[in-house]
Amino acid sequence: MTHMADDPYLWLEDIAGDEALDWVRRHNEPTLSTFGGERFEQMRVEALEVLDTDARIPYVRRRGEYLYNFWRDAANPRGLWRRTTLDSYRSESPEWDVLIDVDELARADDENWVWAGADVIEPDHTLALIALSRGGSDAAVVREFDMRTREFVADGFELPEAKTHYSWEDADTVLVGTDFGEGSLTDSGYPRLVKRWKRGQPLADAETLFSGAATDVIVAASVDRTPGFERTMVRRAIDFFNDDVYELRGGEFIRIDAPTDATVSVHRNWLLIELRTDWYRGDAQYVAGSLLAADYEEFLAGTAQLAVVFEPDEHTCLNHYAWTRDHLILVTLADVASRVEVVTPGTWTAEPAPGLPENTNTVIAAVDEYGSEVFLDSSGFDTPSRLLWGAAGGELTEIKRAPSFFDAADLVVSQHFATSDDGTKIPYFVVGHRHSQAPGPTLLSGYGGFEVARTPGYDGVLGRLWLSRGGTYVLANIRGGGEYGPRWHTQAMREGRHLVAEDFAAVARDLVDRGITTVPQLCAQGGSNGGLLMGIMLTQYPELFGALVCSVPLLDMRRFHVLLAGASWVAEYGDPDNPDDWAFISEYSPYQNISADRQYPPVLITTSTRDDRVHPGHARKMTAALEAAGHQVEYYENIEGGHAGAADNAQTAFRAALIFEFLHRTLGD
Repeated sequence: MTHMADDPYLWLEDIAGDEALDWVRRHNEPTLSTFGGERFEQMRVEALEVLDTDARIPYVRRRGEYLYNFWRDAANPRGLWRRTTLDSYRSESPEWDVLIDVDELARADDENWVWAGADVIEPDHTLALIALSRGGSDAAVVREFDMRTREFVADGFELPEAKTHYSWEDADTVLVGTDFGEGSLTDSGYPRLVKRWKRGQPLADAETLFSGAATDVIVAASVDRTPGFERTMVRRAIDFFNDDVYELRGGEFIRIDAPTDATVSVHRNWLLIELRTDWYRGDAQYVAGSLLAADYEEFLAGTAQLAVVFEPDEHTCLNHYAWTRDHLILVTLADVASRVEVVTPGTWTAEPAPGLPENTNTVIAAVDEYGSEVFLDSSGFDTPSRLLWGAAGGELTEIKRAPSFFDAADLVVSQHFATSDDGTKIPYFVVGHRHSQAPGPTLLSGYGGFEVARTPGYDGVLGRLWLSRGGTYVLANIRGGGEYGPRWHTQAMREGRHLVAEDFAAVARDLVDRGITTVPQLCAQGGSNGGLLMGIMLTQYPELFGALVCSVPLLDMRRFHVLLAGASWVAEYGDPDNPDDWAFISEYSPYQNISADRQYPPVLITTSTRDDRVHPGHARKMTAALEAAGHQVEYYENIEGGHAGAADNAQTAFRAALIFEFLHRTLGD
């Protein structure tokens, strides 16, 4: 049952169909005509200056003796893959050695290439598998690159456009999951098979190592080539949150006997298990959100003692972590404020990372898993990024600082808590003006899904186009995210989905109650799962907002699971083909809940033709249905750009200027 009979706009799901693209052009033109004026152009230029400036921090990752970076600027809009040494990197003007010029490659191939990443063989770094996307889609072409000759390998490993997963087994062997033909993909459109592909062998002759079910999300293999700890692991994602993880040993797959909804990882001789739900093992209970560690071989043998590396409390959760050779770096959140600790394996003692700036949000930018090097990035809403470098456990020093893109002297950041319908306290950050005459224009942002934590950070484009023009910015840390660990997420899954919208609405009301803004001056923005949230705000809480921006959204929740990667999100939202699930999904699905009788705020809906993750049909059909119901809706679809909505800095700047011009204009600026 795919629910097509009652959908008058089904034809708009034909992504590249002539009729559908004619509809797109007819909607793009008036949007650009309306909002493409002088201020739009000025903001586009300002945004592009932020995105293209050479003063940005070039973030790096270590591979052997070199630090690698991918860089876009005005002269190189598609980007450069390049490297340098640490000594050069620490200087004011590093000398970069360019390995691949994507602009030049696109010209030579007459293709619209967008960089999609490089997998370099460890530990010798002689070969790489380069992924190139047409227009920014998730599907990519894969080509082998020789790091010594700086050329693509003639008759080397090469794969046509697909959503491919790959890993080097050795210099002449790749473990690959891709579109091998009929029956080789899951219902979500990701690889179902893993094959061992030898150099010079036709792909069709590659040996099948592992196969999952069509109902799985993805099957993927990874090879750890760390000397002395070589391992081949296979992950079978049963749904978005449940995996079976195996090690391939002597032709046998040995399952790591951890909960399927836990995140399992292995580093050298250590196993880490991050729990999403409570785990009872023997006489012990381990609470959701804990990070556990064990000797890997002992765990496989059933003799391991589990150590609790981190245990959450009411205010604190684990955000992310990474290994150096001999230390584990943890970033935790305490009421959405970050803390960094260095953990010594074995004793599992944790010490605060020294030398971190105060009152900033810190994330792990890169680590050297074969050495001791750590790169941490610290920033805040009003504080540009500072890149800190040092050895794990040692003093960290600032080696790069991003420029300020807007005057933050008048800005003040505060945290408040709104009370949701069920009494839960929902934190949110306000970035406002110390000397403003409140209430004023306020942009509220939220996501609320997939355990993604939204944390404070510097955004030069937002600062220039909104804060510098007198606007207030608000970040809501609603349930569905990971700001308080897995329980903050799991209670808002499936039939609990209404909590996401209730939390966001509670923050919107609290902003008005505090006098920070008024309903006509309050706008909200969200993308992807956050775009779904905007659709719910439009159809269920229209009285709370003066304008909404809904980007690359899910909106037709009756058909999301049959469109592109949608089947992979059934674990998050439920299955519309199950009547019990549809009963709660139908309560909020925006496309099915449009009313011609209620007054909606103006809405801008944006998407990308090349988004092969969230189908552009969601945005197209919602726009058509809103128009038919007599509502004011603006629409813009970028013909390329993938799920990010933009393929390069120029497109990103264009899209940002369009959004902020819509908001300024709609709120009466």
